[in-house]
Amino acid sequence: MTLIRGSSPQIWGFLASTLWRRLRGRLRVGPVYRWRFTGRTPERVLIAPPDLRLADAQIAMEIYHGRFPFAGRLVDTHGQSPFSMRVTDSAWLSALHGFRWLRHMRAAETELAAANARALVRDWISINGRKIDGLAWNPAITARRIIAWLQHSAVVLQGADYQFYRLFLKSLAIQMRYLRAMVQEMSPGEEKLRARIALAFAALSLPTPPSAMRAASKQLALELDAQILPDGGHVSRNPEAILELLADLLPLRQTYFNQAEAPPDALIGAVERMLPALRFFRHRDGTLARFNGMGATSHDRIASILHHDDTAGAPLLHAPHSGYERLAMGNTTVIADTGVAPPPELSQTAQAGCLSFELSSGRSHFIVNCGVDTYGAEDFRPLARSTAAHSTATLNDTSSARFILGKELARIVGAPLVDGPKNVPCRRLDSEGIQSFVARHDGYAPRFGLYHERELALSANGELLEGIDRVVRKDGEVARSNGRDRVSVRFHLYPDVALFENGRGHLVLQGADDERWEFSCEELAPQAEETLFFAGLGGPRRSHQIVLTYAASDHPEIHWRLRRL
Repeated sequence: MTLIRGSSPQIWGFLASTLWRRLRGRLRVGPVYRWRFTGRTPERVLIAPPDLRLADAQIAMEIYHGRFPFAGRLVDTHGQSPFSMRVTDSAWLSALHGFRWLRHMRAAETELAAANARALVRDWISINGRKIDGLAWNPAITARRIIAWLQHSAVVLQGADYQFYRLFLKSLAIQMRYLRAMVQEMSPGEEKLRARIALAFAALSLPTPPSAMRAASKQLALELDAQILPDGGHVSRNPEAILELLADLLPLRQTYFNQAEAPPDALIGAVERMLPALRFFRHRDGTLARFNGMGATSHDRIASILHHDDTAGAPLLHAPHSGYERLAMGNTTVIADTGVAPPPELSQTAQAGCLSFELSSGRSHFIVNCGVDTYGAEDFRPLARSTAAHSTATLNDTSSARFILGKELARIVGAPLVDGPKNVPCRRLDSEGIQSFVARHDGYAPRFGLYHERELALSANGELLEGIDRVVRKDGEVARSNGRDRVSVRFHLYPDVALFENGRGHLVLQGADDERWEFSCEELAPQAEETLFFAGLGGPRRSHQIVLTYAASDHPEIHWRLRRL
């Protein structure tokens, strides 16, 4: 699979805006601005907001013994402070400085855990709190730390003396003022919204004047309106962003009520839209569909969020603003990506999976996208984002969107997705007993002058999924036979699915519970190949894929079906 390096004007514009934003950010922490971070120390914490993230008292015991299991990696400090160790894993360091692990201390409910939490917070203030510099003061990490310190202030301050109490509150106040100055220079996206959430938490939890409360609520409302789409999706199109943001927004909404403050209408509206959106992306086994950066998910974690959804209704079938479709009949669920690529500043996790789909039946997955290994090797990340890692069609072994892969440029702007599909028209074709849609994307048009169109129809009470894939020119004419019309339609299988050929020469997919689906294609003989499923809880796993390979000039349209046996 060839991944093309991006060099379009869009990228250079993004590069310029990123550099300018970073320059302004550096100025804000310079001597001219730094006086703004000092000021009056709050007298007390008024309220400790709730935390909906799952906690494990056993992890608190591991931390007590100097073993810190964060971001898929265990670091043994051997008695040293974790904040003084030289660790190169940025994901582990981000988790350490974000302090979300304080929830495990709360779950332990012991004086020992509280004392350990207090000691670690003191260590951070002593080592990292006196100088605003480095990864520990990344605004996104600072926002997570402010939220965690407030949510678990009761544990941290349990049994604390007056000196530590004042030290804790002084550090919180400095971090809050710093974040308030830096949030304006943060890149658009989930982390900027979380920074606004953190500032709203601080305004509610610490003694602040009414004007500060109004300002925090107003800025939060503006960011929610900018990032949460009318159908409840997030502008990044990543289902995980909905889950992560709800884990902060639901406690924030409750904190407004607990403090007898009126939450912004934008907050109430966003939560009411996001909860059904989370259901939209959920398969029946409780996991989320693997699109645009979604990796492994915990069933219990999603359930703990959806517990706060008072409607508990059936998921919507159409998410036009987010760019997704859902087919659901009987025990069968199909979720498909029918949206345009997000802009570069929102696409650090976006994938080139336009018109890909996942199919599950009951609690078993059959057709999937490969997903991402959130904490795995960076070398796998471009592969997981490529079109070939999705259950859709690729043209000439090329992704339907381009990525920045140059190391020099990536150090500055990361790895945004660029030059992906700009126009993806989609129509629902539902009729009695059939749920169906047809969509087309132009991701390959600039390079090859060809368009991919896919039609999916679920019928027979969920027993039959029929698909049509077309690769044609813009006006629907057949592709030219010029060697640049090689199509591969892939169907990635979940690792637990066995694949074998039956007596009729058709491929049979057998799930872990022995449920079987038969795959057939009218025009072509499907081939079985190996693949990798990146989104396993234990890391990447070997699996299989069904591949249909042909020339679009020979077969402008192919028909395939998946039928439950």
